[in-house]
Amino acid sequence: MDVLMVEQPLLSTLNQLLSAPDEMEKQLNAPARSYVRDTRAMSSTPADVKEYPSSYVFVLDMPGLKSGEIKVQIEEGNVLNISGERKREEQRQQKKEKEAEVKYLRMERRVGKFMRKFNLPKNANADAISAEYQDGVLTVTVQKLPPPEPKKPKIIEVKVA
Repeated sequence: MDVLMVEQPLLSTLNQLLSAPDEMEKQLNAPARSYVRDTRAMSSTPADVKEYPSSYVFVLDMPGLKSGEIKVQIEEGNVLNISGERKREEQRQQKKEKEAEVKYLRMERRVGKFMRKFNLPKNANADAISAEYQDGVLTVTVQKLPPPEPKKPKIIEVKVA
């Protein structure tokens, strides 16, 4: 009788362990939270890209950020990565207004991460990049490399034999 009592909990535990891989597989195959957050940030950050004779200009709306909260980086040699994060006002002012209870009636302004990545063309000069932030609009200018000089024909002297 004692053997049956021990076997039942053991069998139920084994059944739970055998059914667990389905749930674990879902979790393991699900994209990472940071990947989902970055993808969402990239799809919701509007940008204009302009080409001038001597430069490329990237214009992004990043409302509510301070210039110190924005990062402009070059990754892997030719990927321009622009990112920033806007926090909720209550997170910023929480220390100031602890006693005032705030109840949002509507919350439509975007908060969270802003991010865009751009593959720069081969003629972009990764060493000559400037960024300017004014009135919630970030303008990143990437200078172009000068076009290569055309090769001059090599003149070979013909000798008399």
